[in-house]
Amino acid sequence: MQDASDLPPAIRRMTKTLDTIAWICRILTGIALVVLTVIFGWLVFGRYVLNATPTWVEQVALLLVMFIAFIGAAVGVYENTHLSVSLLRSAVPTRVRIIFVVLTDLIMAGFGLLMLWYGAQLTIFKWGSLIPLIQLPEGLRSLPLTISGGLILLFSVSHLIRHYLGVDERCDSIE
Repeated sequence: MQDASDLPPAIRRMTKTLDTIAWICRILTGIALVVLTVIFGWLVFGRYVLNATPTWVEQVALLLVMFIAFIGAAVGVYENTHLSVSLLRSAVPTRVRIIFVVLTDLIMAGFGLLMLWYGAQLTIFKWGSLIPLIQLPEGLRSLPLTISGGLILLFSVSHLIRHYLGVDERCDSIE
């Protein structure tokens, strides 16, 4: 693992920018989780105490869950904490492991590109209709998919760049 001062300036700027993006995503998903908890508390209070169930909670909760899941998954790709099976990667020689790591990053970048492309098409297609009860564009349901795809693509390409330059510091990468 290299000291940050040993990294090329462009890589330091890229890392700082991506760290900031990941930090913002973590903060936003954390806020969304708190809001989700609060509105479900309001749902329970409204249903059992006021005897008047707030109908908008379910629709807002679905939007928040989509946001939390997709943006959280993108951060997981950046921080290398996403679900993966590393047993095979750990059992093979270093040369083969390098191929597996690069192949994984390429597949993740391709997957992110597909999520971005088809998510954007779905978001645009559905933007004209409204979500019942909350009267927001239906495209908001697929917007987290689109954003997550773009972030996964960005983060995976950054891993590939770091690997190519020999400054890949991920624990499960190349030892």
